[in-house]
Formats: sequence, C-alpha cells, structure tokens
Amino acid sequence: MIQETEAAVELETAMSAAADAAPALVNSRPGDRATWLRAIADRLDGDAEALVAVAARESRLTEQRLRGELVRTTFQLRLFSRVVEDGGYLDAIVDHADADWPMGARPDLRRMLRPLGPAAVYAASNFPFAFSVAGGDTAAAIAAGAPVVVKAHSAHPELSRAVAVHLHEALAAAGAPRGAFALVEGREAGLALVLDPRLTVATFTGSLAGAGRSSTWRPPGPSRSRSTASSAA
Repeated sequence: MIQETEAAVELETAMSAAADAAPALVNSRPGDRATWLRAIADRLDGDAEALVAVAARESRLTEQRLRGELVRTTFQLRLFSRVVEDGGYLDAIVDHADADWPMGARPDLRRMLRPLGPAAVYAASNFPFAFSVAGGDTAAAIAAGAPVVVKAHSAHPELSRAVAVHLHEALAAAGAPRGAFALVEGREAGLALVLDPRLTVATFTGSLAGAGRSSTWRPPGPSRSRSTASSAA
C-alpha cells in the first residue's frame, strides 16, 4: 500500500509538471531544443565509463556491446538536434493570399505540425540505453517540443536513475523548462501513466503482454493522438 501511494504521488508530480511545461515547450525555439538534446548527449558521453559499468552489472550484457549502444544513443540525440534545426519535419505549407484565384479570392493559409503535449515513453529491457530513458523516443519527444515522462524498466533501475539524473541536470543547465522530463518507476505507476487524461501520446517497445495492457489506453478528445505498441525481439 505504501509503495502504491508513493507511486501515485510520484506520477502526479511528474504529470503535473509535464502539463505545466507543455505550453513553454510548444512555444520553445527549435534552436533551443537542439541545444537541450546536445547537452544531454554531452553529459552521457562524459560519464560513459561509469554508466556502462552500471549497465553491465544490471543487464549482464558485455561492456563492448553496451559501449556501442551508448554511442548509438548519443548519436540519436545529436541526430534529432540536427533534424530540429533543419525544420523539414514540421511539414510547413504556406499558401499566400491571392485575390485573383479563379474560384474566388483566396485567404492566406498556413499549416505546420505541432506537438500534442505530454508524452509517455515505456523503456525496454533489452536495450538499456538506446530504447530506454534517453533513447530515441525520448529524443523525439523533446525534439518535437513535448514534455516526456519515462517509465523505467525494472531490469535496470539503477542505470535508469543515473541516466535520468543526467537528463535533469543537462536540461536545467541548458535552460529547458522545469517539467520537460521526468522518470517514474514501478508497475502501478506504469499502468496509471497510460490512463492519465493529461497524456497525449504513449510509445511502447516490449512484450506482447505489456502491449496488450497499453492498448487499453484511449486518447483524450476526438482522434487527437494515439498509442503505439510493438514487440521487440
């Protein structure tokens, strides 16, 4: 009962902060988000030896394998920083006003993709770096301008906490809004997270049983967002 209560408090703190941070993230400059992503990558690279040692102890994967995965992880973060700066992902379309349009005067019409709001990322067990706390889904959410709440995997809790500390400190030092990132742990928090009405999108990589549970989630409002689930080999 105590653990469930603590998980509920932890989740409420994380989701409240994410919801509060959402407007600032939506309106943040792409260059700033790129800076945040590079700051995270730099922090992880700077502590690579210690992080790999923790990951090897918890996962029993080889250090060589884990070093390569950490390189992949920081590459992903920097890749997303370049994507953000390029801006092509926004799919921006501008139709200028045209008083002589054959079907009648056309107003100025502009369209672009916008972030939905708080995102949930469920970490995988078999990729403790690349599909975990600072993995590609987290990088994508931050790049898009969405606050992210990561549910740590129970297979590597110490590593998850260590990486989360780096994300918190890197984001704070780079000027990101408070609430841009949070980590929650435990089965109860994971189940409650995907049902939180403030959540707009959830990403999941893992077992079919876990995907089945996450598929019970329904997005708030009419077709505003979706939950994605896949099974990792």
